[in-house]
Amino acid sequence: MRIPHNEPLVSGILEAHPAGSDLPERRCILTGQSGARDELIRLAISPDGEVLPDVQARAPGRGAWIGVSRAELESALEKGKLKGALARAFKGASLTIPADLGAKIEAALLRVLTDRLGLEMRTGFLLLGSERIAEKARSGKVAWLGHAADASVDGARKLDQAWRVGEGAEGSGKAGMRLPLDRAALSVALGRDNVVHMALTDAAAAHRIDTLLRRLTHFLGQGETNEFEQGNPTAAAAVPDAVTTH
Repeated sequence: MRIPHNEPLVSGILEAHPAGSDLPERRCILTGQSGARDELIRLAISPDGEVLPDVQARAPGRGAWIGVSRAELESALEKGKLKGALARAFKGASLTIPADLGAKIEAALLRVLTDRLGLEMRTGFLLLGSERIAEKARSGKVAWLGHAADASVDGARKLDQAWRVGEGAEGSGKAGMRLPLDRAALSVALGRDNVVHMALTDAAAAHRIDTLLRRLTHFLGQGETNEFEQGNPTAAAAVPDAVTTH
C-alpha cells in the first residue's frame, strides 16, 4: 500500500498486497491511500448526476473509489468532505449525493456476495448441511468454512474441529468465518431452508468469496476479524448483530 505524505482521514484500506504484486490498484478519494481494486468500492454517477455504488466496477465513464467504512463515509458526508472529494474526482460535474449512500453501498455489497454464493452453489463448489460439510472437512476437501451470524457455538465448533482435522491443523485455533448474515438471510439468498453452515471445496471459489467478505466486513466496520474461535467466550461476545436482507 502506498500512503501519501498528506494525513489521511482514516487508515481505511484493507491489508496491503505483497510488494511487486501486479494486481491493479486504485486510490481512495477520502484517505489518499492506495489498495487493490478488489478491496475498494467504486462510485459512479448516473445520467442525471446521482452518485451511486458500482461495486462490480462495470458502469461506463469516470469513477471514484473509496476504501473507508460506512461510519467513516457517513461522517465525511456530514462534514462535506465527501462532496469535495467527489467534485475533484468527477472534475466539477454536477452531482447529487443521496443521504442514504452508505445504506445503498451496504445493500449492493450484500447482494453481490449472496449472488456469488448462489453461483458457487450452482457450480457445485458450495456445500450445505452439517453432516455433508463435516464429512468433506475431515477428508481435507474443504477450502473455506462459514457460519451464519446466529449459528450455535456448539454446531460451529464441531465443524471447525472437523476442518482442523482434515487440514492437519489440530490445536491451531483455525476456525470458520462468522458471516455478517443470519440464517434467515442466507436461506432466502440461496433458496434453501435453514442455511446455517456452508463450505467451499474449491480454492479459487474460496478466494472469490473471501475477497467479497473482506470488503463487506471492512465497510461494516468489522475490521479483519475473519476467523472466529468458537471456544473463546470473549470472541463470541464480539460477534456483531446479524444483517438480514429484505
